[in-house]
Amino acid sequence: MGATKAEGSARDRLLAAANELFYREGVHTVGIERVLEKAGVAKASLYSTFGSKEALVRAYLEARAQRRQARIAERIAQHEEARDKILAIFDLLAEIAAEPGYRGCAFVNATAEEPEGDTQVRQVAASTRTWLLAIFLDLAKQISARDGEVLARQLGVLYDGAVVGASMERDPKVPREARQMAERLLDTFEMPRAASGKTSRTKRSR
Repeated sequence: MGATKAEGSARDRLLAAANELFYREGVHTVGIERVLEKAGVAKASLYSTFGSKEALVRAYLEARAQRRQARIAERIAQHEEARDKILAIFDLLAEIAAEPGYRGCAFVNATAEEPEGDTQVRQVAASTRTWLLAIFLDLAKQISARDGEVLARQLGVLYDGAVVGASMERDPKVPREARQMAERLLDTFEMPRAASGKTSRTKRSR
């Protein structure tokens, strides 16, 4: 496989090469020499820019996390209601799963290759998952102030399952099915609030 087109700084080219190779084949499977060849830079540039392969792996994952967060933020900003924002996250996942070259979640994949312990890969993966769970929590509390934390955790589990399922089955229908399940889950948490409002209105009318 030839080198990438020599555009941008050495850092940009290394990250572009890492993004392609690490995501497609794995962060530990791909040797640093292949990344250097793909990027078209010398080994000295790697060490002067990142210091080590481990730091490059972390930078690769952090860059993917930033892009993922930007896509989610942009998508939910298109909606006003918390329910629609939550479902939009699952819609986006279905679109991502349908993209050519989709190989599942980069953070799940990289973590699966890691040994036990608090590694840099696990730190980045945990951080990006915490970010998404915080989004779910904020939106869930708008739907159910009392049970928002429970709803957020269940949405997180549903999302995680959709990510892994889409990767294993290579089929974007998995996130779409997860969206349908999320709708039913939201209905369950919204029903008590709706019933409570109806009861209050009935009492006031007497």
